[in-house]
Amino acid sequence: MKKIELTILGVRSSAEKSQTYAILLKEKDGIRRIPITIGSFEAQAIVVILENIRPGRPLTHDLFFNFIELFAITIVEVLIYKFEEGVFYAKLVCLKDGELVDIDARTSDSIALAIRVGCPVYTYEDILQQATGYLTDGGVPSIIRQAPEAIDNDDAADDSAELSSLTRTELEMLLEEALANEDYTLAISIRDELNKRK
Repeated sequence: MKKIELTILGVRSSAEKSQTYAILLKEKDGIRRIPITIGSFEAQAIVVILENIRPGRPLTHDLFFNFIELFAITIVEVLIYKFEEGVFYAKLVCLKDGELVDIDARTSDSIALAIRVGCPVYTYEDILQQATGYLTDGGVPSIIRQAPEAIDNDDAADDSAELSSLTRTELEMLLEEALANEDYTLAISIRDELNKRK
């Protein structure tokens, strides 16, 4: 079966359900997109890399990355190989001592590792068709069906207004505190506010 490479468009939060996020993947050489619902921990693990945030202590995915580096294991690719009842199934295709080994893993964890090691993410044509068909048939949670601007947290505008009233020094101190508390969502908002002022 032909594999299709996917790229990561980003992570969105749900306005309806707290602690619910979706990672949006797009075929590299096309326009089809697939959303994958993930939890807050997995969302943080992905966002810290996409947004180039350095947590004070390693996250679980960072620990796993350090482990595979130390023991000379290479993640060659992530393959989303099945889509069933709204759930995506993935595996890590790894190389150890010249032998390819498949490791079953949750799709969100696989993507969090893929962005750390820089390996491609693939799926099959039939899965891409099935997943995009699932989107148009109304099988996807409303978090995904909303317009992109409606997906962000309702509190985002309030947070932005509050952050804009702080001085640069206050923002930098708040950023350090957010990182120490592993509140990466707040850290991203603060970083964005600091970038606006450059």
